[in-house]
Amino acid sequence: MLVTGVLTPKSIAFAIAAACQQQGARAVLTSFGRATSLTRRSAQRLQPPPDVLELDVTDPAQARAVAEQVRSTWGGLDAVVHAVGFAPEDCLGGGFLDAPWSSVSRAFEVSSYSLRTLAAEFVPLMPATGGAVVALTFDATVAWPLYDWMGPAKAALESIVRYLARDLGARGVRVNALAAGPLETVAAKSIPGFAILKDSWAAQAPLGWDSADAGPVADACVFLLSDLARGITGELLHVDGGYHSQGAPLLPAERVAT
Repeated sequence: MLVTGVLTPKSIAFAIAAACQQQGARAVLTSFGRATSLTRRSAQRLQPPPDVLELDVTDPAQARAVAEQVRSTWGGLDAVVHAVGFAPEDCLGGGFLDAPWSSVSRAFEVSSYSLRTLAAEFVPLMPATGGAVVALTFDATVAWPLYDWMGPAKAALESIVRYLARDLGARGVRVNALAAGPLETVAAKSIPGFAILKDSWAAQAPLGWDSADAGPVADACVFLLSDLARGITGELLHVDGGYHSQGAPLLPAERVAT
């Protein structure tokens, strides 16, 4: 399996790679530019330490080269995890109407269209019996404070999941998305107001929410990548403690009792 987006051991993708390895999967990681050295250090924390390949997900030629490297080294792969996203600073923080197209288009290119690029290059490496693609998102069915253009970029990502599910189903490839609750990652630090969002989540989620624990998301991803999810595609699975199902924060216990 190929996992993008591992930066540090706090990355959601790191937890996914670790959980998949615990279930017997062989992982290969990708990274890009200056982040590659961080990814290589993080890879040493996994057992066994996976190879790290450099991949700019916005460069189809490089993706094609990495796919060929995967083919020649491992013969193919069964699954791909899309865990990359980026938006320039002027796309976040409350300036929704002010962000220029040059910045917005970059957010869409990295966070959304790259899923199509990965599918186009790596799905052909999957066996005739099929495979799985899972993308990470942050529920784009509603607008979030300060998230601004990353919201529409994630909405596009979720739509691409459905269209890929349509086009790849005939060859047995399942494509799904995981909508995770807020987790304390390096990427989260770039989101203005993340601390407020994190605290409100813990108060509203019926099951509660530990923003320091990516384990529930990783376990759900293992499920979607496995044959246990063989009848599921085009799905958006919320792993958020139930937050998405609630219209308002939970009442204090004493008020509920009365």
